[in-house]
Amino acid sequence: MSVPGSAVANAYARLAEAFPALDVVELGTDEELPRGGGWVAAASLAGDGAALEAFLSWDDTQVLRDYGQQARPDVVASFGLHRYAWPACLLITVPWFLHRRVPRYPATHVAFDRTAPGLAVGRMAVRPDGFACLPGDPAAALPGARVVPDEEALRAEVRAAVADHLEPVLAAFGPRMRRRGRALWGMATDEIVESLWYVGQLLGEEERALRELELLLPGATKPYVGAAAFRRLTGPGGEPVRTRDRVSCCMFYTLRPEDICATCPRTCATERAGRLVAQAS
Repeated sequence: MSVPGSAVANAYARLAEAFPALDVVELGTDEELPRGGGWVAAASLAGDGAALEAFLSWDDTQVLRDYGQQARPDVVASFGLHRYAWPACLLITVPWFLHRRVPRYPATHVAFDRTAPGLAVGRMAVRPDGFACLPGDPAAALPGARVVPDEEALRAEVRAAVADHLEPVLAAFGPRMRRRGRALWGMATDEIVESLWYVGQLLGEEERALRELELLLPGATKPYVGAAAFRRLTGPGGEPVRTRDRVSCCMFYTLRPEDICATCPRTCATERAGRLVAQAS
């Protein structure tokens, strides 16, 4: 249910229509995050080793069940971070993309449940902590609104909001992934870009999503590493194909070397174009 006076309820409702695998639950300012069942607070992932261990046990079990082999601990941690960070980025980028509103969600304001029946990604509960918007936005009259002067200032708010949320989470996952600094923020860059790219396709606004992401992450936007960096390839039949080089490696090749993702930096242009066309068809 949407919270009365919410600046982001309509964006999350449209996200749910286009991508029903993820459900976003808005809480009131004074409501506590849900606990028990499959819920885990983002702050617990960042600060409680036992909570992180329990969270990653789900990924460990899933890999063994689906692929019939044990994954390395760093691969399990990489999968776990991806499965959290990918939808977490959408909490911020989708309201910006759709309505030019950028909510702030510190790790203490978000909980995640990936065990909810019927939701392939899961559900996220969020408690508001203010938002940024542009001059002239009717939402500027709502509590917690902060008006910024222009589009570039709003893009800076997106980058800052995602970094504020992910930084403690990355710090907790990093040692288990055997990654530090640049490698972790390269992964954050990929999660921002590829989650909104995917949702933009579902919304029928892929081209606008590509343009917006290239402006959001042009490169040299610390702490992020790398850029959106979209480019065109030519498919086997001469058709244009959109792709990008991931900044980080998702490590899936360690389980299925013959079935890696289409944006993997390990693939050549010809192989990548063929994979993308096959996926589209």
